[in-house]
Amino acid sequence: MTAPPRKRRVVLLGSTGSIGCSTLKVARELPDEIEIIALAACGNVVKLAAQARETGVRHVALYDVSKESELRALLPAEVKIHLGPEGLLEIATLADADIVLIAIVGTAGLHPALAAIEAGKDLAIASKEILVMAGEIITAAAEKRGVKLLPVDSEHNAIFQCLDGHRGGQAEVSRLVLTASGGPFRTLPSDQIRHVTLAQALKHPTWEMGPKITIDSATLFNKGLEMIEARWLFGIGMERIDVVVHPQSIIHSMVEFSDGSVLAQLSRTDMCFPIQYALTWPRRVKGGLRPLDFPALARLEFEAPRTADFPALDLARRAGHVGGTLPAVFNAANEAAVDAFRAGKIPFPGIWECVAAVMDAHRVQHSCTLESVVAADALARETAATYIAALA
Repeated sequence: MTAPPRKRRVVLLGSTGSIGCSTLKVARELPDEIEIIALAACGNVVKLAAQARETGVRHVALYDVSKESELRALLPAEVKIHLGPEGLLEIATLADADIVLIAIVGTAGLHPALAAIEAGKDLAIASKEILVMAGEIITAAAEKRGVKLLPVDSEHNAIFQCLDGHRGGQAEVSRLVLTASGGPFRTLPSDQIRHVTLAQALKHPTWEMGPKITIDSATLFNKGLEMIEARWLFGIGMERIDVVVHPQSIIHSMVEFSDGSVLAQLSRTDMCFPIQYALTWPRRVKGGLRPLDFPALARLEFEAPRTADFPALDLARRAGHVGGTLPAVFNAANEAAVDAFRAGKIPFPGIWECVAAVMDAHRVQHSCTLESVVAADALARETAATYIAALA
């Protein structure tokens, strides 16, 4: 008689964000499959404390050290609080963890990701910046330690599912096709793009996400970042990664093979699907997720992205093709530009105009180390700030 599989013991970094909350929902639905053993958040101590009490974890990490006393007052005495960047490293390397799910927006998840890999933990990746900034470093470290990189983004998880079990190797893969909803401005006339407001950019037609990711979806930078991610996750050149607009967001991505056959992964627009697959892989288990009702779908539409009006995809292709430190610059400049747009300092098209200017000014280093990537990130933010200030 075969023994039942042991629960996956999960460290969740970024527990109070949308991905973190969806992860806890999946764990709640699958108590015999998933055990959350540690949580980390930036500064939402009330939500973090509530999650800690619900899951019964003995370890929490708080990035904002100024809120330690506030969090301590909300937690049982036996819960250990790990503080600051060092605290993230401490819980990412807990001895009894099987997998670390990183859902931290921005670059704060990079060092914990490498620490988890070095400690032999599988990595479930929801933070785009990790692979965009340091894809070569992360994938090399994972291969060296023999750990698995499991994508949580719906698009990369879809490709992972389509490739799972494929024995033909990369030579049989013709291209990867990432699907994009097209964002809220898919049909907006070109002459109105410059007048887009922040409120309009924050109204995504399909997904409920944080403000940064929502704006990235509106500019298509989100899809550009995903192109670079896919390049490292699946070992595919940028010339074999395409994007197609699919407004219904039912097909999450596709793989086209050399014989012309295409495999696609379909599901409802619910991030619990890719999270559950990443955390229970290589098995599929029945949880609380509803399957598709095909007659209710009515239609599935596809169209080419408007790269002339939304040039993020071309900028991403350039960054991924050149490689070195340029992807880190692409990511950092976009983060700075999005912050400036949210602050009312630049118009909507100013986001990609700023990114293009910063990329043009950057001298690429091709021999990447973690230090050179972090330095390129910092320099790109300084260059972006100078560019934005000059517009005032």
